[in-house]
Amino acid sequence: EVQLVESGGGSVQPGGSLRLSCVASGFPFDNTAMTWVRQAPGKELEWVTNINRDGGTIFYADSVKGRFVVSRDNAKNTTYLQMNDLKIEDTAMYYCANLPWMTNSGDLAIGAIQSRGQGTQVTVSS
Repeated sequence: EVQLVESGGGSVQPGGSLRLSCVASGFPFDNTAMTWVRQAPGKELEWVTNINRDGGTIFYADSVKGRFVVSRDNAKNTTYLQMNDLKIEDTAMYYCANLPWMTNSGDLAIGAIQSRGQGTQVTVSS
């Protein structure tokens, strides 16, 4: 059974930083691409980033490029999302998910999600 547990969210002021973590189990993490997505209240799921199985290939949504950094530690079955220079529009519930294949398409990544964790809330406000 796939299990994904996100953590690290919180409330910060604009310009602040947060580091999210996602601990995965139930599938071969070191052979699996991962994605981070987010959902703001009343809005659709929005793709954030994809990272391939060894972290050598990464794609970001334009909205977070240059501010967010995704990484992974396969020894710990964990992927991280370092979020810097946070903006009010980054406020959302953040989820990680495993992907059946690596893609540079946010739409394909969202369509491929079969399970998500409970998410972690990020709130950016002044």
